Amino acid sequence: MQVRGMSSADEMVACFLRGELSSRRFGRNLRSHLAAAGQAERLLTDPDLSDVGANRTRRALLAATRGYGENRDLFENFPPHVTWTWARLSAHEAAGVRYLDYSYWVELSGGSRRPHDAAVRITAGLRACDVPNDPFVDAAHAFLGGERFPPLIHVGESRDDLVCLEGHLRLTAYALAGFPTGIECLIGTAPAMGRWAR
Repeated sequence: MQVRGMSSADEMVACFLRGELSSRRFGRNLRSHLAAAGQAERLLTDPDLSDVGANRTRRALLAATRGYGENRDLFENFPPHVTWTWARLSAHEAAGVRYLDYSYWVELSGGSRRPHDAAVRITAGLRACDVPNDPFVDAAHAFLGGERFPPLIHVGESRDDLVCLEGHLRLTAYALAGFPTGIECLIGTAPAMGRWAR
């Protein structure tokens, strides 16, 4: 793992929201909350981390849409104090990242929560919860065609045992593409992260 530098919770929130903005599943709800807050997409696509008010607004958006800072939904049992760093993962390290413990990702991976196993099953035509695999295949083709994705966000008690927090579709696309090396990630570690990243 090549550690590139320190980050912050404000940057994690900005990266998380930017990743979800382009999501077929979560983008519409996020845009609705943006509009209700009277904010333009620029708040997420071009974040100014030195703007305290903008950081507060982004935190409120992530709280409203995913429960961040409120101990609910995706962020239930998520520790309040996390050390954030930027890193590049090798192909081997990226393949070791697990999906979060959620029924869809467990089924897609055949129970292992490993993206490589999900890629094998997707290639074999197997589905999870009868949901089509087209978005994964399309994203893998886009990546192989030269498109570059936003950074993934992974968390764990240490950098040696990581669970994907944001970017499951992109992680799966990387697996389908054979795990390129040098995958950019934002990594959060905390001693209490095991309560979330189990």
